[in-house]
Amino acid sequence: MLNNQVAFRRIAAGTLLVVAPLLQAVAVCLDPGTWGDDREAVSFAANPALAQAQSALYHWSWLLMAVAAFGLIHLTRRRATVAGHLIGAITIAGYISLSGLLLIDPVEWWLGRHHSPEQAQKILDEMLGLPTVIFSFQMPWMFFAIGGLPLLLCAVWRAGFVHWWVPLTVAIGYVASMPVPYGPATVAFWALPVVALGHTGIRILRMGDDAWAAYYPMVAPGRTTPDSYANTTA
Repeated sequence: MLNNQVAFRRIAAGTLLVVAPLLQAVAVCLDPGTWGDDREAVSFAANPALAQAQSALYHWSWLLMAVAAFGLIHLTRRRATVAGHLIGAITIAGYISLSGLLLIDPVEWWLGRHHSPEQAQKILDEMLGLPTVIFSFQMPWMFFAIGGLPLLLCAVWRAGFVHWWVPLTVAIGYVASMPVPYGPATVAFWALPVVALGHTGIRILRMGDDAWAAYYPMVAPGRTTPDSYANTTA
């Protein structure tokens, strides 16, 4: 499979669309802050093992989702191409940046072990209030990931690969969960994208190499480059 670019990219894209949202759903279930004190300095200090586990799962979920987005972009090669490329790039940048925020988790654990909840929160607020943190990690990258993925799936829908309910379900799961306080309700919201993205991933895994390769530009006989590239360089 490693020598076959079509099979590797298809299987990687399909598998990651199943695994990435599932890891995030498991992470929110393991997160001590989901079920306990909403101050993570407190809940993380009380459950350091679970705190580390959920942080690692979120990290890999968001990094893998960034890679999976390349597979979704591939599905827009024949239709909704401009939207797929632009929104896809935004989505990828958002998820990569979002993962960097997880470095604050061990800081919260340490603060919770060595300071009162009030002191820990005050120190944390000062750290997260730095302009570099706000504009390099939080704004607007966090929203590029959360809002970009449903929009990218809209492009995939317009390309004809998925039904309308797929982007809608992901939007409800991720975007609609933002105003809701992080807690047990988040578990229900984030379970929805597992179904929609998993369905998309399974469709990719089942489509076969020929169907996946059909999205690549065709190379005319006697040429070594696709017609579209040759026309732009003629």
